[in-house]
Amino acid sequence: MKINDVSKLTDLPISTLRFYERKNLIPDIFLQRDANNYRIYSEEIVEFLEDVKALLSVGFSIEELSVLVSQELNLSYELKKQVVEQKIKEIEDVQKRLKKSKKFLHAVLEGKANFQTKC
Repeated sequence: MKINDVSKLTDLPISTLRFYERKNLIPDIFLQRDANNYRIYSEEIVEFLEDVKALLSVGFSIEELSVLVSQELNLSYELKKQVVEQKIKEIEDVQKRLKKSKKFLHAVLEGKANFQTKC
């Protein structure tokens, strides 16, 4: 597939796909060049990019994702595992804060919050 096809299938702008390439976020297994040096993507890139979008939506940075997809031998499984475990912890912390906020808002609705009068 050409970059335009990938862009349409993933709903990602071409500029974003090129940015991902510059940041080494797209592994070589998904991308080749033809005789005219045009990008040719494998069909599996679509599912990969959907995963990237999902990871970005839960707070992974481009740099963190680059670590996860890196094929460099000096980036161990343990380092990649630590990145994922840290992100899980961050998500759990956000969930706790949201749960506390939800409880507070229920108290507001019930007129039990100290800062205001009843709704």
